[in-house]
Amino acid sequence: MFDARSGSEKLVKKAIDRRNRDSVMGLGEHLEELRKRVIWALVGLVPIMIGSMIFGKQLVAIMIQPVRDALRERGFAPELLNTGPLEFFSAWFKVSLIVTVVIGAPWVAYQLWKFIAPGLYDHERRFAHVLAPLSAILSMAGLAMMYFAMLPTGLSFLIQFSENVGDEVIAVAPPPEGTVFPTMPVLAADPDKPQGGWYWFNATLQEVRLAHRDPSKPDAPLTVSSIVVTKHAVIRQEYRLREYVDLFFGLALAFVVAFQTPVVVLLLGWAGIIDRVWLAKYRKHAVVICAIVSAVVTPTPDPMSMLLLLVPMYLLYELGGILLWLMPAAGGRRRRNADDDPNPDDASEG
Repeated sequence: MFDARSGSEKLVKKAIDRRNRDSVMGLGEHLEELRKRVIWALVGLVPIMIGSMIFGKQLVAIMIQPVRDALRERGFAPELLNTGPLEFFSAWFKVSLIVTVVIGAPWVAYQLWKFIAPGLYDHERRFAHVLAPLSAILSMAGLAMMYFAMLPTGLSFLIQFSENVGDEVIAVAPPPEGTVFPTMPVLAADPDKPQGGWYWFNATLQEVRLAHRDPSKPDAPLTVSSIVVTKHAVIRQEYRLREYVDLFFGLALAFVVAFQTPVVVLLLGWAGIIDRVWLAKYRKHAVVICAIVSAVVTPTPDPMSMLLLLVPMYLLYELGGILLWLMPAAGGRRRRNADDDPNPDDASEG
């Protein structure tokens, strides 16, 4: 049969042992433990960094896919400009470094937790056990929302917004008598077995492609060269790789931060600063704040892009209230009182 008094005594003894251990542990030992955790954190990041560099080109290709799809959808060449010898290398290194930090963040957080956990009470560990996994899940949801919804919608709006600026009326006239127009096959994909001298238009790539080989080397492998064909526009849609990478990571950071709303609500609720009544009272203010944040964060002024961030942010605000109801601050206070009370007999009698 469970003895409540014995359980309380164990909690008190555990808290006293932790306090005694921390009081005995000197500054030098704390610094040595911190150095150990920092080394382990850095060592764990090394293989992640190596893997990110190995697959860095594939990661860059995944990042630029939304803008390529948006350009192709509007009839422009689905290509980005590399205007300097080091531009792609810089983008590759930046992508590899940021991916390393993102993937390695849980490992670094675990080492930090191992350093501070021995000095925490059970009710204080509740913050890490609940908020850390919740924050990670919300961060992944924010990145997915940005990549699959916000970025394609925003890019499509930006391209469409500027493509018809200063359109010229193209003159038409009957061709001279006897004019012969050569024809070119229009294909959705390259032929599987092209022969030298063949040329065709790849509608998917928006390119005129020519199969050829070096005449001085008959045995050389066949090469396919191409000329990019783009939609006529006074303002050409040609984006620099570096600027697009900066835009991508700026949006990613904004969405990750915005999706931490339930974590902030839960943390403030546990700290006793707000409660569910307060959240209901200022619900209209929350909508206004979400609208302002959406207008500032999104790169386009169209309502659809703003709604793609405004609606999830407000729903996350409500989710924070639901989580605060499911995991109220009172539970943390009860555990804190149980750990801190040096005389559990008096507490039970009161």
